[in-house]
Amino acid sequence: MLQTVKATAKKVPGGLTVENEARGFKLIMDEPVEMGGTNKGMNPIEALLCALGSCQVIVASAFAKAKNFKFEECFVEVEGDFDPEGFMGNPDIRNGFQDIRFKVHFKTDEAQDKCEEFAEFMAQQCPVEDNLVNGVKVTRTSVVIDK
Repeated sequence: MLQTVKATAKKVPGGLTVENEARGFKLIMDEPVEMGGTNKGMNPIEALLCALGSCQVIVASAFAKAKNFKFEECFVEVEGDFDPEGFMGNPDIRNGFQDIRFKVHFKTDEAQDKCEEFAEFMAQQCPVEDNLVNGVKVTRTSVVIDK
C-alpha cells in the first residue's frame, strides 16, 4: 500500500537557517559561514549523506536476525564529491554530488563473505539508496502566496 511521507522546510531568522519538520521531529539545517550561512546545523547535502548512512544502518539492524547475521556494532562512513561552484551559478558544473561513496563497518565474528553478502542485501533494501541510484520523479505541485 502506497504511503505519503510529508516534511516541511521553513526559513527561520539568521543566515540561511532552515527548520525542517516531519512527524513532529525537527532538524535545523544551515550552511557554513563561507557559503553564507551561520553554521547552526549540517547543510542539506550533508543531511543527504547522513540519510543514506542512517538508512543502511537501520536496514542492518532491522533485518539482521531474519538474515541470521550477527553484529555487535554497525556504522557507515559516507562521503560525496561536490563542487560548490555549481551551486554558486557556474553552468558548467553540476549543482549536486558528482560521486557518493560509502563504507560499511561491522564489529562481528561473521566471515568476510557473509559480511559482503549482508552489505549487498542492505544496499538492495535501503530506500534512500534506491532513490539515489534509480532516481525519483520530483514535481513542484504549486506555488502558494501566504499573506
